[in-house]
Amino acid sequence: MKPSDLDLLNSVSEPSLSPDGTRAVVSVQRPDFAADSYVGQLWSVGLDGSAPRRLTRGFSDSAPRFSPDGSVIVFLRSAPGGRPQLYAVPAGGGEPVQLTDRHLGVSWFRFSPDSAQLVFSSRVPEQGRYGTLDGVPAGAEDPRLITTLNYRMNGAGYTRDKFVQAFVLTLPDLGAEPFVAPVGRAAGHAPEGEQAPAGLPEAVQLTSWDADVQNPVFSANGASVLFTAALHEQADTDLVTDVYELRADGTGEPRRLTNLAGARLTVSHPLQSSDGNWLYYLGQDVSGSGLDFVARNTALYAAPMADPAAAVRLTDPEGMDLAGGGIVAAGGDRVLVFNLSRGACELLRADRSGALSTLVSGPRVVTGAAEAAGAVVVTFTDQQTSGDAALVDPSVPGGLRVLTDFSAGFRRTAGLLPLREETHPSADGYPVHGWVVLPEGEGPHPVLLNIHGGPFSQYGWGLFDEAQAYAAAGYAVLMCNPRGSSGYGQEHGRAIKEAMGTLDLQDVLGFLEGVLASHPELDGARLGVMGGSYGGYLTAWTISQDHRFTAAVVERGFLDPLSFVGSADIGWFFSEAYTGSDPAKVAAQSPFAQVDKVRTPAFILHSEEDLRCPVEQAQRYYTALKLRGVPTELLLFPGENHELSRAGTPWHRRQRFEHILNWWAKWLPTPANPAPETSARDKEAAPAGV
Repeated sequence: MKPSDLDLLNSVSEPSLSPDGTRAVVSVQRPDFAADSYVGQLWSVGLDGSAPRRLTRGFSDSAPRFSPDGSVIVFLRSAPGGRPQLYAVPAGGGEPVQLTDRHLGVSWFRFSPDSAQLVFSSRVPEQGRYGTLDGVPAGAEDPRLITTLNYRMNGAGYTRDKFVQAFVLTLPDLGAEPFVAPVGRAAGHAPEGEQAPAGLPEAVQLTSWDADVQNPVFSANGASVLFTAALHEQADTDLVTDVYELRADGTGEPRRLTNLAGARLTVSHPLQSSDGNWLYYLGQDVSGSGLDFVARNTALYAAPMADPAAAVRLTDPEGMDLAGGGIVAAGGDRVLVFNLSRGACELLRADRSGALSTLVSGPRVVTGAAEAAGAVVVTFTDQQTSGDAALVDPSVPGGLRVLTDFSAGFRRTAGLLPLREETHPSADGYPVHGWVVLPEGEGPHPVLLNIHGGPFSQYGWGLFDEAQAYAAAGYAVLMCNPRGSSGYGQEHGRAIKEAMGTLDLQDVLGFLEGVLASHPELDGARLGVMGGSYGGYLTAWTISQDHRFTAAVVERGFLDPLSFVGSADIGWFFSEAYTGSDPAKVAAQSPFAQVDKVRTPAFILHSEEDLRCPVEQAQRYYTALKLRGVPTELLLFPGENHELSRAGTPWHRRQRFEHILNWWAKWLPTPANPAPETSARDKEAAPAGV
């Protein structure tokens, strides 16, 4: 693919399935260069194999859900430059009706069991901030007095002046006759109260705490709402969260349902069984300190509602990681969960006894699922699609009957090169699992070693635009999951705790050497290394320790653990957990402390609004290289945050690709990505003999 092909990449939301199990509804979104935004609509997907049908024509429609009775579809709609708001449309079709007009938009919603109400999440800004007071722009707002450690979040900015709260609204009659404003003589004789249309449905605010209220859902009988929040006294100094239950009318005090028997968990996605007797939730054990999050796998828990302290962990976090999604109701006391494993995301079915069955596995990443009337529908990505929907069907090869082909246009235009799964030994013999994408032609091909972020993350079987773009430009792309990554058990993930740049460096170099030995068509003398976030860290660390690489790309990097502590949104707990607190040991893991050893030309990319790895990390690293005479360039993106490569504006994502390919053309040119011509002025300025 080329950078200009980005707007052909359709992504597909998690599905919602009609109660009768005959059709699913999904949203299909793509980057649009003309709008410089993400556009998309809802699609109806019949399980009978009929052609998918576009349901809506909004600018950006997403997150659709059928009501439990199947009569209504509610979704989020964003106007150009606007915030997402709730809309409802009859399931049979019609004009969508707007339900909310929240100043900062709506982020999450769920139906009540009787289909009459919605519970939703929305940030509530302090009066006078974020445009709530006319004539007071952001630069003229009152100062912020900070008294907590946790006060910012990448992508959200300041958070303590706009907490996420829970709301409930009653759905209006979608079949009611729309209001027609009287005009002329009729306007003068209209009865009192008929001069203006009825407003949007009134939303009742359930919570107003100094804490974010996440994942609110109705209880099985609709009388209460379950949600997660950190309401305990030490919430600012640990990572513990709890599930709470609150009456659906907002009265009374919340009832805490988790961490009642000495556990210290970060919990999410509460869900009651359909009979209301059991509570399910996902949890990560952050130990007695409440801060030991490093490589902690996510497990499924169940607790009787009558005695929530008697919670039982249903899955073993040592070898299973359910961080691939939330919890999906599957009827009775069964639920669906998503397990990360060796670059795949599997779909599992579980019940309160802990019995597990695998519904979908293999070389793909399941991104969402729904079950109704005995049918299970999933959305997924693999090396051939950026997103499609399929029916789980054990009678067909692979167990999936694919229902859509939203990547057909991308494949026709851009073409796709296959992923080659390989395993190679590290220096100590440890098997390092990964993939290679080879360009077309005989070679010899230059090689780009790509390193993922996290570090507790993984490369996998999903379509990866970066690998396709670089391979199409003539580079062999190597991607592996070294120790520190997720998907291979907690021991694998925790191997680099307080030892960053040790086994992980050894593993990526071992994978590189194994691939070079196995592929004579690769040019071992023309190597590049690149990565973002933790991948930026390990790239910067690699070029301070190993000088075999021709050039490097260091993107949104974690480059100085010391300054990270005071500048990053997660710095107050992240750095010490991964590098420890002993100054000498921290320095021994710090790319910035080793910058004097770097000789490799380095391209530094960063976003100006990145709060996860603040821009000062890039600026200081770039300056240090520049002062030491290392060839280097710094590319800064305004208006973007840590998610630029995945969710940045379409033009910025395209420009990012173009700048990276220009860098590789300069240092590792290929026939498909040739070196730029040297200008006459550059030739005149070049020193003699160069």
